[in-house]
Amino acid sequence: QAQLVVSGGGLVQPGGSLRLSCAASGTRFSFYDMGWYRQAPGKQRELVARISRGGGTNCADSVKGRFTISRDNANNTMYLQMNSLKPEETARYYCNIRSVNNDFWGQGTQVTVSS
Repeated sequence: QAQLVVSGGGLVQPGGSLRLSCAASGTRFSFYDMGWYRQAPGKQRELVARISRGGGTNCADSVKGRFTISRDNANNTMYLQMNSLKPEETARYYCNIRSVNNDFWGQGTQVTVSS
């Protein structure tokens, strides 16, 4: 059973940056496709960015050019670098790893963008 620990959230001013980390244990990290999702109060969870086992990435149109997803298989960690953050991106951010037979979620971390 994989365990995912998410860190790096917090309070940031509009235009600021944060880097989220998702550290995995208990499973073979490199076997999984991965992604970051977010959910704001009263809204559905939405995809922010994904990265495949092979390193291919895609992201939501709203974050293109500002957010970067990456993974470090040697250290079993996935990252989300978020730049030029906007108030409307205040949400709880979750990491997800999945394979054909498994689908695991981290506990999430709160990101608040406010002056």
